[in-house]
Amino acid sequence: MQFNIDEDRGDYLSGWLLPDNPSREPRIVAVADQKRATIAPSLVHSNMVDSGLHDTGLCGFELHEAALPGLASARDVRLYDEDTGLLIYVRRGPRAYVEAKLFTFDSQGGRANVVVTYFALVDVARTRLRSDLEWRPAWHPVRRLGPLAFGNERITGYAEERLRNKLEYTNVVYSLLPARFTLTEMQRVYEAILGEVIDKRNFRRRVVGLGIVRETGETEKQGAHRPAMLYEFTRREPMVL
Repeated sequence: MQFNIDEDRGDYLSGWLLPDNPSREPRIVAVADQKRATIAPSLVHSNMVDSGLHDTGLCGFELHEAALPGLASARDVRLYDEDTGLLIYVRRGPRAYVEAKLFTFDSQGGRANVVVTYFALVDVARTRLRSDLEWRPAWHPVRRLGPLAFGNERITGYAEERLRNKLEYTNVVYSLLPARFTLTEMQRVYEAILGEVIDKRNFRRRVVGLGIVRETGETEKQGAHRPAMLYEFTRREPMVL
């Protein structure tokens, strides 16, 4: 099974799901603050037919406020595959960016396995890791991970690729910056994700032109330089441009 969430605007959510049986039409069970709805596919993805992944390509779905009242304001939205009961997406509120399942990673080590993977962008200074003695989590620089058990480097690699791509059309870095910030601080976050230096003028022109940030009218003094304008995100929640 493969699935992906393409967009979540609050009152509208879309994506696709490929069942293991390519002749089956998938069904999504959506739950928003305890309200439930079953969603049938309504979007055709011809590329899924061309690649041999689905017989008809009818595997895309849309979820509107009309089908699930309270979708836009719900603090907890979850999507499940009806056939397997697998959780494929969670909206956890506006504080941090949480990516839906990246992809289906299976057949590792010659055995059929399903690995459900999420990634989130969080401020390390405000995040507490659990202290269990067994399977204790820890922070590691992603570019120095090296080979991982079960070939999991392909999962982290895909997460990196997905994050870099999202810089082009979303406000994905909002959870990594304070409420007010300079464009220089924002540029450093982009450079850390991309792993390369960005031209300052082109970066400023692009992010301001996209409409994801706006001036606050306040400035901040940084060293011997003249005061820098402080900016804020127009929306501190996932936003697709």
